[in-house]
Amino acid sequence: MKLKSVILAGSAVALTATSALATDMTIVSWGGAYSASQNNAYHKPYMEANPDINIINDESSNEAVAKLRAMNEAGNITWDLVDVVASDAIRLCDEGLAMPIDADEVLAPAPNGTPASEDFGDLIVSECFIPQIVYSTTFGYRTDVAEWNGKTPEDICAVFDLETFPGKRALEKRPINNMEWALLCDGVAKEDVYNVLETEEGQAQAFAKLDTIKDQTIFWSAGAETPQLLADKEVVMGSTYNGRLFSLIAEEGQPVAMLWDAQVFDIDGWIVPEGLPEDRKAMVLDYLKFATDTQRLADQAKYISYGPARKSSAPLVGKHAELGIEMAPHMPTDPENAKNTFLYNYEWWADYRDDLDAKYQAWLSQ
Repeated sequence: MKLKSVILAGSAVALTATSALATDMTIVSWGGAYSASQNNAYHKPYMEANPDINIINDESSNEAVAKLRAMNEAGNITWDLVDVVASDAIRLCDEGLAMPIDADEVLAPAPNGTPASEDFGDLIVSECFIPQIVYSTTFGYRTDVAEWNGKTPEDICAVFDLETFPGKRALEKRPINNMEWALLCDGVAKEDVYNVLETEEGQAQAFAKLDTIKDQTIFWSAGAETPQLLADKEVVMGSTYNGRLFSLIAEEGQPVAMLWDAQVFDIDGWIVPEGLPEDRKAMVLDYLKFATDTQRLADQAKYISYGPARKSSAPLVGKHAELGIEMAPHMPTDPENAKNTFLYNYEWWADYRDDLDAKYQAWLSQ
């Protein structure tokens, strides 16, 4: 699988062509290797079993909150199912923009009969959220940078060390993770990060640390960008989702390695927009039951190195569908990779996201 071949072009792409009478279902996700994994594990099998349904993939998840707010204001909900991170699901649920879902009523139980709510467990962080994967945001770096004189980044603070590791970086165009890493590398203890970040002084401290590398940074908004920037040698290190880096390293064979230190664990999953007509809602809930069952979540791990959210799926994770390599060692939860993780605070970001988004965008424009 070539890197560029998995980047779905355009903002709304029909994943298959069915009869003219087929009903379209618009599913919003993140594009790139991630959408490709969903296409292989969920969308194609579902459409094969339901030829009257045509799934359209929209790659706007990074704008999900703003767009759903606008749709609700206009009274025109054009999306049927949306893939979001947990903190965004909490916000959308609190604002009445996402539909509460009874997991045990809507979703399939585990093969041994364990109710879905128990199978997903604590990963159901909101009554509107159906978990799908556990992933991490971490850094990839090129292994062939001559200016590094054979040195290798060992910890997260290498990102801020332009003297030892010169070259362009890639960071996301949102404050999440960047603010935490900045504070960690400015001497704040891991357990104190969010307490510090609540204060004006702590936010200023994080921005000041980010200022030290700002002019050497390319800022990204889509997860597929950093792998491409690394492949094109436009950056020497950059943050993105671990599964995107896996695709670049294992599938493309690029001279890139993973910096797992201070990887930030997060959960990604589905919300159903509030206000769907009953026929569209029924179609979406049928798809949700299919796409979140034990086997389907395990199947996604054949295509990308994200851990399935169901406990019952984990034992079914096997080898990569094309490469034949065992996938477990490439998961963020593997003991070797999880020696020093940073636990993302979903509820904190749900409370502070709008304010820090505005401050972060103002900082970017300076």
